[in-house]
Amino acid sequence: MDTFSLAGRTALVTGGSRGIGGAIVELFARHGAKLALCHYGDEAGAATLCRKLEGQGFRASATACDVANEDEVAAMAAWARAELGQVDILVNCAGIGGDRAFTELSVAEWDRMIAVHLRGTFLVTHAFFPDMVRRGFGRVINIASQLAYKGAPGLAHYCAAKAGIVGFTRALAYEGAPHGVTVNGIAPGPIETDLLNGMSDSWRAMKQAQLPIGRFGQVGEIAPTALLLASDAGSFYVGQTLSPNGGDVMV
Repeated sequence: MDTFSLAGRTALVTGGSRGIGGAIVELFARHGAKLALCHYGDEAGAATLCRKLEGQGFRASATACDVANEDEVAAMAAWARAELGQVDILVNCAGIGGDRAFTELSVAEWDRMIAVHLRGTFLVTHAFFPDMVRRGFGRVINIASQLAYKGAPGLAHYCAAKAGIVGFTRALAYEGAPHGVTVNGIAPGPIETDLLNGMSDSWRAMKQAQLPIGRFGQVGEIAPTALLLASDAGSFYVGQTLSPNGGDVMV
């Protein structure tokens, strides 16, 4: 038996049109899952990814959703159920970036960062978790960051949001596990994505010099951790936040 198989399972990935989310969608598809994804303002990226998968003999559907908006999440959840029948595996990967010195950080910037990362993870999970509990099976995978543990200058709002996701993951795991629903997280290190590419050259050079592995990670190096947690191979992981981070944080 292939313990990494997702055959017969359905999965929803937020922020799934590109980056880490897109890599997770592709890997889950190759391991047999039926996929749906949502994005925010990336219709072209979502369409390209869906066409790519269709060309490989897989199928994925996509819709737009601001995960911080309760009404949009409710509409997306109804769409996902119509597309998939039910959601067995949920990956909360939607996120935004942007650095700002704390003395210059506005309330609006703080609120938006917390809303997308932490409120969004809550809203989307809240939409599907009760059904998972009722059915006696589910996998919830929340994407955090190694900066939840390490912190970083100019990223107080981002670090706080990601640390909240780690705490949420641990707490909800207690409620899910007795009902066959595992809740875990992933805290990636610096990965070559649009978020990282938006940082200055000096910041990137400084960050790369800090990494024992001497390089930034690739999205394909994070997706296998999600596959582990989504599959039967990860059935004994409860409330854990795994951190593929190139040695940036060692715990």
